[in-house]
Amino acid sequence: MDFGFSKDQDLIRKSAREFIEKECPKEKVRELKQDKKGFDTKIWKKMANLGFMGLVIAEEYHGTEGDFLDLMIFMEEIGRNIFPCPFFITVCQCAPAIEEFGTAAQKKNILPKIAEKGEIWSYAVNEDKADYEASDIQLSAVAKGDGYVLNGTKLFVPYANSAKKILVVGRTTQSDNPEEGITLFIVDANSDGVEIEEIPTAAKDMKCEVRFNNVTVSRDDVLGEIDKGWAIVDYVLQYGAVLKSAEMSGGTQAALDIANKYAKERFQFGKPIGSFQSLQHRLVKMLTEVDGLKNLVYEAAWNIDEGTPNKMLNSMVKVKANNVYHRVCFDAVYIHGAIGWTEEMDISLYLLRAKANENDCGGTNFHRERIAKELESYEPDFLAMK
Repeated sequence: MDFGFSKDQDLIRKSAREFIEKECPKEKVRELKQDKKGFDTKIWKKMANLGFMGLVIAEEYHGTEGDFLDLMIFMEEIGRNIFPCPFFITVCQCAPAIEEFGTAAQKKNILPKIAEKGEIWSYAVNEDKADYEASDIQLSAVAKGDGYVLNGTKLFVPYANSAKKILVVGRTTQSDNPEEGITLFIVDANSDGVEIEEIPTAAKDMKCEVRFNNVTVSRDDVLGEIDKGWAIVDYVLQYGAVLKSAEMSGGTQAALDIANKYAKERFQFGKPIGSFQSLQHRLVKMLTEVDGLKNLVYEAAWNIDEGTPNKMLNSMVKVKANNVYHRVCFDAVYIHGAIGWTEEMDISLYLLRAKANENDCGGTNFHRERIAKELESYEPDFLAMK
């Protein structure tokens, strides 16, 4: 495994960092928390014009056909500046699912619109329990004529209020095995019967409740095979968990940098507070946490890039990201003192985002359960060699 990056990948990081820092400084982040859309449409169009939306989409669909690592790098930079936009949900979740499981007609029709025009998509999977277990998926999809009729409610659907299309996970058949009978549908967000309402959150990260009341969907808008959609859900979940962890890793690095800078500039008793041993030890602990998360993210992303994804490692990454992002931000706030809790300090924005990202693509307990299931069938190399 090589943790070095190519010149092209270094250029992606440089371009992404410069663009985000210029277009969305922290004051802009604060401003967008009050925006009805939750992101800046002008910045989004600029991103599309620069080719960011087509980063990993194939050239035949007007993308640049980059690697998974390219996408990971971009997500790191989004997290580093807590840049609010529907990039993750559109480019990291919906577009790869369409490219991997869509028909030739679906890919030809959909992917160029995302790559060139920045068409916004959302992904609706969570319901009452707000987790990613197959048993929680109960939105009804009943066959009728040449299509299906959807009824049910989805929660915490990102940027659904701005989406052109929503990728909806529904249940077409009840079974003793909850992973069977799941189907994914491509739904126009403006369809009759679709009702979208913003869910207020502390981070103002634009999560919505989407209600489907007798929404008709054509058979041509089914993604993958009927009743066999769990493979798509799992694909989106695993890859999304690694990319969301990359975003969180970028946030932890920024939180550490902010805390370190403040410790050098804030004077108390005639000297910078960073000269006090207790804060030095705290910063060292934060550094080890940040680097540990970063290396784990890189390992998981490298495995995916090599075509050898590791389900257990992908879940380990998300558990690590959930814990480290919160701890590092909390310690950074501690170093700032009481003022660190106020939103006039940048570090408080990261603390809110750490909590908001915690359940995206699976919370800590969910992924611990997945790790435990993988361990049941896991055989260490030294035993396999006997």
